[in-house]
Amino acid sequence: MTSPVSGRLFVGGEWLAPRDDFADLNPAKLDEVVGTFPNATPDEVASAVSAARDAFPGWRRTSRILRAECFDRLAQLIKRDTDALATLMARECGKNVTECRAEVIEGLHMVQWVFGSGRTGVYGEVVASEIAEKDAFTRRKPWGVVAVVTPWNFPFAVPLWMLGPSLLEGNTCVFKPSEETPGIAQRLVELFAEAGFPGGTVNLVQGSGTVGEALVKNPGVNVVCFTGSYAVGRRIQELSAALPDRIVAAEMGGKNAVIVCDDARFDLAVNAGILSAFKTTGQRCVSASRIIVHESLMDRYAKAFVDTAKRLRFGDPLDPKNFAGPLVNRKGVEKVLSYNALAKSEGVEILLAPDQPANGNGCFLPPFVYRTDAKPNLRVTHEEVFGPHVALIPFKTDEDAARIYNDTEYGLSMAVITESYRRMRFFRDECEYGMGYVNLPSIGAEVHLPFGGVKKSGNGHPSAAALIEAVTHKTAWTVNHGTDIKMAQGLTTAIDGGPA
Repeated sequence: MTSPVSGRLFVGGEWLAPRDDFADLNPAKLDEVVGTFPNATPDEVASAVSAARDAFPGWRRTSRILRAECFDRLAQLIKRDTDALATLMARECGKNVTECRAEVIEGLHMVQWVFGSGRTGVYGEVVASEIAEKDAFTRRKPWGVVAVVTPWNFPFAVPLWMLGPSLLEGNTCVFKPSEETPGIAQRLVELFAEAGFPGGTVNLVQGSGTVGEALVKNPGVNVVCFTGSYAVGRRIQELSAALPDRIVAAEMGGKNAVIVCDDARFDLAVNAGILSAFKTTGQRCVSASRIIVHESLMDRYAKAFVDTAKRLRFGDPLDPKNFAGPLVNRKGVEKVLSYNALAKSEGVEILLAPDQPANGNGCFLPPFVYRTDAKPNLRVTHEEVFGPHVALIPFKTDEDAARIYNDTEYGLSMAVITESYRRMRFFRDECEYGMGYVNLPSIGAEVHLPFGGVKKSGNGHPSAAALIEAVTHKTAWTVNHGTDIKMAQGLTTAIDGGPA
């Protein structure tokens, strides 16, 4: 058996002494300890912010190209350790090892994008001036210290979506990962250190929500980048509202859907629905817990969907033959089971239901599928469940489908399955989302595209490549090349009140 990880904090370029304040368990084998980790104290959080603040001036003044060179070295290390990183992640969060490997590659792609942007990225513009003797510019400047608060379900890629653009643009960072995945977070920071990022540019604090709250409350933090639940994201925004120099970029979950039109390629539609609903055991913020199906296809689709769901293998995440692994912890299992019970009490038609968790020593739970008409007061079709729980909902017209899709407080991800380019355009324009797909599942991301949503799903600052908008601010810079002063808008330059 692999030795447990000995958890440490990383502050100002130094690893602190290991502590065992909390245990990190394998959700597939709850008697297996992946590692033990420290719960950072308020003083340790403050020290991490101070270290980042102290490192900021030197890092900001470093050539943007040289900052990017650090990411080239990081990319080589990720390539070297891809399989080991994927295995650690699978043991820690329960995601199937094939998905974990894909996530490591996604993180690598973010690092490669950052490296390339060091030389090619646009971080300013030359703009026209009314005055011929003037040159006018807009330039981007880093904010300062960025707090990176990330979830357990993508514990490698999502931190890199945030750390990468933040550091490239000259900010320094304090990284607070989920307490469910501290091991892969520590390994990532070890790679940053090995790649030669200067001390204080990347700092690691571990622990519970109280650690995250202490970090967010610290006035030395200029930007908070967060991915997680709406409740936590809202709390971060409330705490940040009192600070005059604070930006929050938040991505906060969804109640996503796949819309299956009557002209859909049937097998593609079934596969897209299955992948959207059950990949990562339904624990993606972009997972679809609603499949909105044209009424003419519903009976056939429901049978094919349920038959396929029955064949899915949920098991050991280190076995690549399994479709998916366990839920992340017992609390997650209890939450999904409570929503399964709620669905029954709300009178939906149950099509597939597990009697109990599939494995008593792990957090496994098979799919739960039901059919219901769209109803505005039905909680199970409006609230985020975050597990293998999905509703099949019929619709009559495209307008019906868009209305049903939009009838939630979230707006993160959607997919439409159709052969009609006119329908693609209709749903593109009428649905409220941050990421849309055609003839694909609702899950998936490429790092050069924005990742975020609307309504309760986001606050207008998407992650990945688009994060540059949140971690920098635009400045105006105007230079006069003339030998006297000429003002825009025809403003006089006379000082004594006489003619200019």
